Amino acid sequence: MSSNVVFLFPGQGSQSKGMLSDLIAAEKVVADTFAEASEVLAYDMSALVLEDAESKLDQTVYTQPALLTASIALLRLWQARGGLAPAQVAGHSLGEYSALVAAGALNFSDAVSLVAFRGQAMTEAVPAGVGKMAAIIGLDDDKVVGLCAQASDENTQVWAANFNCPGQLVVAGHAEATERLMVLAKEAGAKRALPLAVSAPSHTPLMQAAADAMQEKLSGVTVNAPICPVWSNARATTLTQAADIRQALVEQLVSPVRWTETIQQLSAQGVSRAVEMGPGKVLVGLVRRIHKDMLVASVFDSTLMDKAISEIGDVA
Repeated sequence: MSSNVVFLFPGQGSQSKGMLSDLIAAEKVVADTFAEASEVLAYDMSALVLEDAESKLDQTVYTQPALLTASIALLRLWQARGGLAPAQVAGHSLGEYSALVAAGALNFSDAVSLVAFRGQAMTEAVPAGVGKMAAIIGLDDDKVVGLCAQASDENTQVWAANFNCPGQLVVAGHAEATERLMVLAKEAGAKRALPLAVSAPSHTPLMQAAADAMQEKLSGVTVNAPICPVWSNARATTLTQAADIRQALVEQLVSPVRWTETIQQLSAQGVSRAVEMGPGKVLVGLVRRIHKDMLVASVFDSTLMDKAISEIGDVA
């Protein structure tokens, strides 16, 4: 059964130690999904998420497959409980891979392998300490883009990286330029300019080496035509062909995440309901700031999922 609902899949920043712990213990489909990821990666994904004894969960190479696994586990539980199928899917940054699994364009095992590789490639693309990311709160997007140009020079640059919602834009680039941008943003009236605990300057030209590595890696992976439209972060348009999907996954590493535009376009199409299919509620918060009338639901525990299935079903 299909519906006019969009599934949204989160990216880095939504992970937390112990995420989905109750569901891993109680739901076979969730535990099996974590076991499948463990087999692909040759380490215990459940132990990483539940115990994180070596504080690896916030390291990009582990964060990315952990979030993908959690999102697909929730998707499979949603399906097992009879939840509606999405009409469209979208993922924020890393979440684009989860969206592609949901749309049948990638199989889960391939996606787990790909995002582990992606995390490693991103980590290696820019030496530690060279890059920096920061969230700028309370300025118009155009203003921040202009300040990025002002803060950049011949040797060090900073760019808009994530257009998350009106008044919240993440910038990334060389550490020196990003620090200059943060000062300029505060002088321009930003409510906050916060450095993020991410060293890799994602979604900027500094990730070109990672993009090249992903292009080569993707050439050996089967990509199917999706069963529903998948929104591209880099293009803010939908992907319906396998060749476009491959290219969009390469583009997204060096291009900004156009999340605000994506949600605005979904709203303009008349999409009024969204489910954040992943741990946490970061995307729920962003969607409410972009389009306050869109019904958005979190499903990261059993009670929330049952509530969302009921509410989404009631208005389908």
